[in-house]
Amino acid sequence: MNLLMCLFCLLLDLTSIHSRMLMQSRIIGGHAAAPNSIKYMVSLQSTSSQHFCGGSLVHRYWVLTAAHCNIGEDQMMIVAGDYKVNIFEGTEQYAKPHRLVTHPLYNSSTNNADIMLIKLRAPMVLNKFVSLAPLPRQGTGVVEGHLCQVSGWGHNSVGGGQVPIELRTVTVPIVSAARCNSSDSFNGNITTNMICAGYQSGGKDACKGDSGGPLVCRGRVYGMVSWGNGCGDAKFPGVYTAVSRFRRWIDQTIYGPHLRCFGYR
Repeated sequence: MNLLMCLFCLLLDLTSIHSRMLMQSRIIGGHAAAPNSIKYMVSLQSTSSQHFCGGSLVHRYWVLTAAHCNIGEDQMMIVAGDYKVNIFEGTEQYAKPHRLVTHPLYNSSTNNADIMLIKLRAPMVLNKFVSLAPLPRQGTGVVEGHLCQVSGWGHNSVGGGQVPIELRTVTVPIVSAARCNSSDSFNGNITTNMICAGYQSGGKDACKGDSGGPLVCRGRVYGMVSWGNGCGDAKFPGVYTAVSRFRRWIDQTIYGPHLRCFGYR
C-alpha cells in the first residue's frame, strides 16, 4: 500500500514538473493583452487547430512570420481576429495558405534571414478586430535601450489538449549587437539580419510557440521572434529577425514589379 502511495505521489510530482515546463514555454514575465488590442496578430495553426507560431497580417492577402514556422501549406491554417486560441469567440477569420515564400537567404543552421511571407487563398476582412501591421522603412533601426513589445500565445498542451490561452505580451528593451554578440552571450552568432531584446536581469522574454510573432517598436513591427538560448536567461536576450532589413523584399514579394496592376490595397 505504501509503495502504491509513493508511486502515486511520484506521478503527481512528474505531472507538476511537466506542467511547469509547458507553462514556461509561453511569453515569459508578461501579462494578458487587452482583448483584440493587437489586431494584426495572427495565429498559425495546424490542421488539428493546434497553435504553433505567431505572425502579423501585413496585407489582406499576406502574413509575415518566421521561416522556421514553415510546416507546409497543406498542414497550416491562418487565424486572424483571435484572442483565446482554442475558444471560438465569433471574431475569428480563417484562411488557408495559397503559397509560402521563404527568404532565399534563410539558413536553418544559423537562423539567418528567418523570415517568410504567406499568401492567403482568400483575403482577410479588415474590421474592428483585424487590421494591418505597420512596418518600418528599409534599413531603419532602433537604438539600444528602446522599449519594445513582443506578443504571442505560446504552447500549453497539458492533458493532450490546449487550455484557454489568451494572447500575452511583454515589454523588453533593445540590446546592442555588440553586447549580444559578446563572448558572454551569443559569441558572434548574431548577424546583421537579427535584433536582440531583453533585460540584463533576464526574466522577460518570448519563448517556444511565440515564433514569428511581432516585436513592436515605435508602433511598427521591427522584429519577429526567431530564436534564443533558453527563455528569459539573463545572459541570452531573445533574438528577432530584423524586419527593416527585409522591407524591400517584402514589398517586392507582395506587389511584384507591376505595383499598379495589382488590385490589392
